[in-house]
Amino acid sequence: MRNRSFFRSIALLAVIALAIPVFAKPFSKTISLNRTAKVGRAELQAGEYRLLIDGNKATVQKGSKVVAESEGRWEDRSTKSSYDSLLITENGQVKEVRFSGQSRVFVFSE
Repeated sequence: MRNRSFFRSIALLAVIALAIPVFAKPFSKTISLNRTAKVGRAELQAGEYRLLIDGNKATVQKGSKVVAESEGRWEDRSTKSSYDSLLITENGQVKEVRFSGQSRVFVFSE
């Protein structure tokens, strides 16, 4: 009897753990580009954009219009970032986004 109750508890905890990401709120941040940059396959002109990250999917909006989408992943760094910043490669591709006060960064796949 005790064994059955234990396994039911473990099964319930597993279901709850799997359901938690479903209720997670997408991460949203305003980003400013000082020069033309690429996110995924889209080329973005200098200006302000809204970056929405939901799990491993990043969406960039200009006003209410979606202008770029890309996949990525969250990674932890050893130190917290002092400010919000974008790491852009020599060819203009946005490689990662760093957030003020956080040690985790979002790294783009493309």
